[in-house]
Amino acid sequence: MTWGIIPAAGIGSRIQPLAFSKELLPVGSRLEHGIERPRAVSEYLVERMLRGGATKICFVISPTKSDIIAYFGGGYDDARIAYVVQQSPGGLCDAIFQALPLLHDDEPVVVGLPDTIWFPEDALATLPDDRLSFLCFPVDQPQHFDAVVSDEQGRIREIQVKQPAPTSNWVWGAFKLPARTLHELAALWREPGRGDPYIGTLVNAWLARGGRAWASHAGAAYVDVGTLHGWRDAERLLEGRATERPGPYRATIAAASR
Repeated sequence: MTWGIIPAAGIGSRIQPLAFSKELLPVGSRLEHGIERPRAVSEYLVERMLRGGATKICFVISPTKSDIIAYFGGGYDDARIAYVVQQSPGGLCDAIFQALPLLHDDEPVVVGLPDTIWFPEDALATLPDDRLSFLCFPVDQPQHFDAVVSDEQGRIREIQVKQPAPTSNWVWGAFKLPARTLHELAALWREPGRGDPYIGTLVNAWLARGGRAWASHAGAAYVDVGTLHGWRDAERLLEGRATERPGPYRATIAAASR
Protein backbone atom coordinates (compact mmCIF):
# COMPACT_ATOMS: atom_id res chain seq x y z
CA MET A 1 0.00 0.00 0.00
CA THR A 2 1.59 3.24 -1.15
CA TRP A 3 0.80 6.70 0.18
CA GLY A 4 0.83 9.81 -1.99
CA ILE A 5 1.48 13.03 -0.05
CA ILE A 6 0.41 16.32 -1.63
CA PRO A 7 1.51 19.48 0.22
CA ALA A 8 -1.27 21.95 -0.56
CA ALA A 9 -1.11 24.45 2.29
CA GLY A 10 0.63 27.31 0.46
CA ILE A 11 -1.16 30.57 -0.30
CA GLY A 12 -0.05 30.71 -3.95
CA SER A 13 1.09 34.33 -3.79
CA ARG A 14 2.62 34.20 -7.28
CA ILE A 15 -0.74 33.71 -8.95
CA GLN A 16 -3.10 35.60 -6.65
CA PRO A 17 -5.72 36.99 -6.51
CA LEU A 18 -7.86 33.87 -6.86
CA ALA A 19 -11.27 33.15 -5.40
CA PHE A 20 -10.23 29.58 -4.60
CA SER A 21 -7.19 27.52 -3.62
CA LYS A 22 -4.41 27.54 -6.23
CA GLU A 23 -4.57 23.73 -6.35
CA LEU A 24 -8.01 24.06 -7.95
CA LEU A 25 -6.85 26.39 -10.73
CA PRO A 26 -8.52 25.18 -13.96
CA VAL A 27 -5.99 23.86 -16.47
CA GLY A 28 -7.12 21.87 -19.48
CA SER A 29 -10.33 19.85 -19.36
CA ARG A 30 -11.79 16.37 -18.96
CA LEU A 31 -14.87 14.55 -20.18
CA GLU A 32 -17.50 13.74 -17.58
CA HIS A 33 -20.42 11.69 -18.91
CA GLY A 34 -19.66 13.02 -22.37
CA ILE A 35 -19.54 16.65 -21.21
CA GLU A 36 -16.28 18.62 -21.28
CA ARG A 37 -15.49 20.23 -17.93
CA PRO A 38 -12.51 22.18 -16.55
CA ARG A 39 -9.87 20.17 -14.70
CA ALA A 40 -8.14 21.32 -11.50
CA VAL A 41 -4.37 21.44 -11.79
CA SER A 42 -3.90 19.12 -8.78
CA GLU A 43 -5.89 16.38 -10.52
CA TYR A 44 -2.93 15.77 -12.82
CA LEU A 45 -0.69 14.94 -9.86
CA VAL A 46 -3.33 12.72 -8.23
CA GLU A 47 -3.72 10.73 -11.44
CA ARG A 48 0.04 10.38 -11.86
CA MET A 49 0.36 9.16 -8.28
CA LEU A 50 -2.29 6.53 -8.92
CA ARG A 51 -0.49 5.41 -12.07
CA GLY A 52 2.68 5.21 -9.98
CA GLY A 53 1.08 2.79 -7.54
CA ALA A 54 -0.42 5.03 -4.86
CA THR A 55 -3.56 3.65 -3.24
CA LYS A 56 -3.99 6.35 -0.59
CA ILE A 57 -3.65 10.11 -0.98
CA CYS A 58 -3.05 12.65 1.78
CA PHE A 59 -3.58 16.35 1.09
CA VAL A 60 -1.84 18.62 3.59
CA ILE A 61 -3.93 21.79 3.68
CA SER A 62 -4.17 25.02 5.65
CA PRO A 63 -7.26 25.73 7.80
CA THR A 64 -8.70 27.97 5.06
CA LYS A 65 -8.60 25.41 2.24
CA SER A 66 -11.85 23.56 2.77
CA ASP A 67 -12.61 23.96 -0.94
CA ILE A 68 -10.04 21.22 -1.67
CA ILE A 69 -12.01 18.87 0.59
CA ALA A 70 -15.23 19.84 -1.16
CA TYR A 71 -13.67 19.20 -4.57
CA PHE A 72 -12.02 15.81 -3.97
CA GLY A 73 -14.13 14.46 -1.11
CA GLY A 74 -13.10 11.10 0.29
CA GLY A 75 -11.71 9.46 -2.80
CA TYR A 76 -10.53 9.66 -6.40
CA ASP A 77 -11.10 6.65 -8.63
CA ASP A 78 -10.04 3.67 -6.50
CA ALA A 79 -7.89 5.63 -4.05
CA ARG A 80 -8.98 6.92 -0.67
CA ILE A 81 -8.17 10.52 0.27
CA ALA A 82 -7.25 11.83 3.72
CA TYR A 83 -6.60 15.42 4.84
CA VAL A 84 -4.15 16.79 7.39
CA VAL A 85 -4.13 20.42 8.48
CA GLN A 86 -0.95 22.47 8.73
CA GLN A 87 -2.04 24.97 11.35
CA SER A 88 0.48 27.69 10.43
CA PRO A 89 2.85 28.23 7.47
CA GLY A 90 6.12 26.39 7.97
CA GLY A 91 7.52 25.64 4.53
CA LEU A 92 7.48 22.58 2.31
CA CYS A 93 9.31 20.24 4.69
CA ASP A 94 6.98 21.08 7.55
CA ALA A 95 3.94 20.49 5.33
CA ILE A 96 5.16 17.06 4.21
CA PHE A 97 6.01 15.95 7.73
CA GLN A 98 2.47 16.76 8.90
CA ALA A 99 1.43 13.47 7.26
CA LEU A 100 3.83 11.31 9.29
CA PRO A 101 1.23 10.12 11.86
CA LEU A 102 -0.60 8.33 9.01
CA LEU A 103 2.39 6.36 7.79
CA HIS A 104 3.72 2.94 8.75
CA ASP A 105 7.48 2.41 8.47
CA ASP A 106 7.20 -0.28 5.81
CA GLU A 107 4.97 1.73 3.47
CA PRO A 108 6.34 3.41 0.32
CA VAL A 109 5.57 7.13 0.08
CA VAL A 110 5.54 9.35 -2.99
CA VAL A 111 5.55 13.14 -2.72
CA GLY A 112 4.64 15.58 -5.48
CA LEU A 113 3.77 19.23 -5.99
CA PRO A 114 0.12 20.00 -6.81
CA ASP A 115 0.77 23.07 -8.99
CA THR A 116 2.86 21.23 -11.58
CA ILE A 117 2.08 19.26 -14.72
CA TRP A 118 4.60 16.86 -16.19
CA PHE A 119 5.06 14.00 -18.60
CA PRO A 120 5.25 11.08 -19.07
CA GLU A 121 2.22 10.33 -16.94
CA ASP A 122 3.60 7.00 -15.70
CA ALA A 123 7.07 8.30 -14.80
CA LEU A 124 6.59 7.63 -11.07
CA ALA A 125 6.60 3.91 -11.87
CA THR A 126 10.36 4.22 -12.51
CA LEU A 127 11.04 5.01 -8.83
CA PRO A 128 11.84 2.07 -6.53
CA ASP A 129 10.04 1.50 -3.23
CA ASP A 130 13.08 0.80 -1.09
CA ARG A 131 15.19 3.97 -1.28
CA LEU A 132 14.99 7.74 -1.59
CA SER A 133 14.75 8.56 -5.27
CA PHE A 134 13.86 11.70 -7.19
CA LEU A 135 11.98 11.91 -10.47
CA CYS A 136 13.92 14.44 -12.55
CA PHE A 137 13.06 16.59 -15.56
CA PRO A 138 15.22 18.62 -17.98
CA VAL A 139 14.34 22.33 -17.93
CA ASP A 140 15.55 25.50 -19.59
CA GLN A 141 15.91 27.57 -16.41
CA PRO A 142 17.15 25.27 -13.62
CA GLN A 143 18.27 28.24 -11.52
CA HIS A 144 14.65 28.73 -10.48
CA PHE A 145 14.31 25.21 -9.13
CA ASP A 146 16.16 22.50 -7.22
CA ALA A 147 18.77 21.17 -9.65
CA VAL A 148 19.82 17.56 -9.07
CA VAL A 149 23.48 16.64 -9.58
CA SER A 150 24.11 12.89 -9.88
CA ASP A 151 26.83 10.54 -11.10
CA GLU A 152 26.67 8.14 -14.03
CA GLN A 153 24.98 5.50 -11.88
CA GLY A 154 22.26 7.95 -10.84
CA ARG A 155 23.48 8.44 -7.27
CA ILE A 156 22.78 11.99 -6.16
CA ARG A 157 25.79 14.04 -5.11
CA GLU A 158 24.03 17.31 -4.38
CA ILE A 159 20.78 19.22 -4.79
CA GLN A 160 21.48 22.81 -5.80
CA VAL A 161 18.62 24.88 -4.43
CA LYS A 162 17.90 27.87 -6.67
CA GLN A 163 21.55 28.55 -7.35
CA PRO A 164 22.28 31.25 -9.96
CA ALA A 165 24.46 28.91 -12.07
CA PRO A 166 23.56 25.29 -11.36
CA THR A 167 25.74 22.57 -12.85
CA SER A 168 22.75 20.47 -13.90
CA ASN A 169 19.65 21.27 -15.92
CA TRP A 170 17.76 18.36 -14.33
CA VAL A 171 15.35 19.37 -11.56
CA TRP A 172 13.26 17.18 -9.30
CA GLY A 173 9.49 17.15 -9.67
CA ALA A 174 8.54 14.34 -7.28
CA PHE A 175 10.24 11.82 -5.04
CA LYS A 176 9.63 8.44 -3.46
CA LEU A 177 11.00 6.79 -0.34
CA PRO A 178 10.12 4.33 2.40
CA ALA A 179 8.15 5.88 5.25
CA ARG A 180 10.98 5.00 7.65
CA THR A 181 13.34 7.18 5.61
CA LEU A 182 10.85 10.04 5.73
CA HIS A 183 10.82 9.68 9.52
CA GLU A 184 14.64 9.86 9.50
CA LEU A 185 14.56 13.04 7.43
CA ALA A 186 11.99 14.52 9.82
CA ALA A 187 14.20 13.72 12.81
CA LEU A 188 17.11 15.52 11.12
CA TRP A 189 14.87 18.47 10.25
CA ARG A 190 13.84 18.82 13.90
CA GLU A 191 17.41 19.12 15.15
CA PRO A 192 18.34 22.52 16.64
CA GLY A 193 19.37 25.03 14.01
CA ARG A 194 17.71 23.22 11.09
CA GLY A 195 14.00 23.50 10.26
CA ASP A 196 14.82 23.62 6.53
CA PRO A 197 12.10 25.17 4.37
CA TYR A 198 13.42 23.30 1.30
CA ILE A 199 13.70 19.58 0.70
CA GLY A 200 16.95 20.11 -1.19
CA THR A 201 18.93 21.56 1.72
CA LEU A 202 17.61 18.88 4.08
CA VAL A 203 18.57 16.09 1.70
CA ASN A 204 22.05 17.60 1.30
CA ALA A 205 22.51 17.43 5.08
CA TRP A 206 21.25 13.85 5.05
CA LEU A 207 23.71 12.92 2.29
CA ALA A 208 26.55 14.51 4.26
CA ARG A 209 25.75 12.13 7.13
CA GLY A 210 26.02 9.07 4.92
CA GLY A 211 22.52 8.88 3.49
CA ARG A 212 21.96 7.90 -0.12
CA ALA A 213 19.57 9.22 -2.75
CA TRP A 214 19.09 8.42 -6.40
CA ALA A 215 17.92 10.24 -9.52
CA SER A 216 15.61 8.85 -12.19
CA HIS A 217 15.96 10.85 -15.41
CA ALA A 218 12.64 9.57 -16.74
CA GLY A 219 10.95 12.95 -17.03
CA ALA A 220 10.44 14.62 -20.41
CA ALA A 221 8.38 17.77 -19.80
CA TYR A 222 7.73 19.82 -16.67
CA VAL A 223 5.74 22.98 -16.06
CA ASP A 224 5.27 24.92 -12.84
CA VAL A 225 1.73 26.30 -12.96
CA GLY A 226 2.25 28.62 -9.99
CA THR A 227 2.38 31.78 -12.13
CA LEU A 228 0.26 33.19 -14.94
CA HIS A 229 3.15 32.57 -17.32
CA GLY A 230 3.36 28.98 -16.14
CA TRP A 231 -0.39 28.53 -16.55
CA ARG A 232 -0.07 29.57 -20.20
CA ASP A 233 2.83 27.15 -20.66
CA ALA A 234 0.74 24.35 -19.15
CA GLU A 235 -2.12 25.01 -21.54
CA ARG A 236 0.28 24.89 -24.48
CA LEU A 237 1.86 21.69 -23.17
CA LEU A 238 -1.50 19.97 -22.81
CA GLU A 239 -2.66 21.18 -26.20
CA GLY A 240 0.53 19.86 -27.78
CA ARG A 241 0.06 16.46 -26.13
CA ALA A 242 -3.58 16.32 -27.18
CA THR A 243 -2.62 16.82 -30.82
CA GLU A 244 0.25 14.29 -30.49
CA ARG A 245 2.88 16.85 -31.21
CA PRO A 246 6.05 14.93 -32.20
CA GLY A 247 9.19 15.16 -30.11
CA PRO A 248 9.66 16.24 -26.50
CA TYR A 249 8.14 19.54 -25.44
CA ARG A 250 10.50 21.46 -23.22
CA ALA A 251 8.56 24.24 -21.56
CA THR A 252 10.00 27.62 -20.68
CA ILE A 253 9.20 27.71 -17.02
CA ALA A 254 8.78 30.50 -14.57
CA ALA A 255 10.40 30.89 -11.18
CA ALA A 256 9.22 28.47 -8.54
CA SER A 257 8.90 29.29 -4.83
CA ARG A 258 8.90 25.84 -3.32
